[in-house]
Amino acid sequence: MKKLLSLFLFILLISFPVAGMIELPSPRLDGELTLEEAIFERRSVREFANIPLNLEQISQLLWAAQGITDSWRNFRSAPSAGALYPMEIFLVVGDVEELEAGIYHYNPDEHSLDKMKEGDIRGDLSRAALGQRAVDQAPVNIIIAAEFGRTTGRYGTRGERYVYIEAGHIGQNIYLQAVALGLGTVAIGAFHDDDVAELLEIDFDPLYIFPVGYGQEIID
Repeated sequence: MKKLLSLFLFILLISFPVAGMIELPSPRLDGELTLEEAIFERRSVREFANIPLNLEQISQLLWAAQGITDSWRNFRSAPSAGALYPMEIFLVVGDVEELEAGIYHYNPDEHSLDKMKEGDIRGDLSRAALGQRAVDQAPVNIIIAAEFGRTTGRYGTRGERYVYIEAGHIGQNIYLQAVALGLGTVAIGAFHDDDVAELLEIDFDPLYIFPVGYGQEIID
């Protein structure tokens, strides 16, 4: 009887979405801009127009950051030392069509979002980032955080360097995908780590904040 009940619960779990889980549209594998054009046009943007993003854009940005590109070996869009993938990607949403304001965690395996907390925290996140207006102004912020132990467990202290290198790979992917979508972003590393982790209610180490939106000002 217990085995039958366990089987029934398992079927329920795989048949219905988990509460708070948002399935994202499938990412596109082609675009209007070539890679060379995206590299040429890449700039940092700190001023954003008051225009919402949509789920298709969010899907594409998160897939570029950490999406699965090889389902057999579970490889992702950015290289990782030993394929250990120490990064966790979080999305702070302020203004996205079909998505409530709040904090979300990206699940690469399902290409989905898990809602962690409701409410627009962009103002609080901006204060944690030394008052940088881009964080409060952009419709979304992508946050890259790391679990160093996944990499240092195999490579020792040298693994710390590998984690930081990986964050750079992911950041450039976000930049180029934003350009390909006609959007702007800027890599932000100036923030109080503990304050950002507390806002997100995570035990990981925040490494990067990427505000993303329709840009108004190009800075470099």
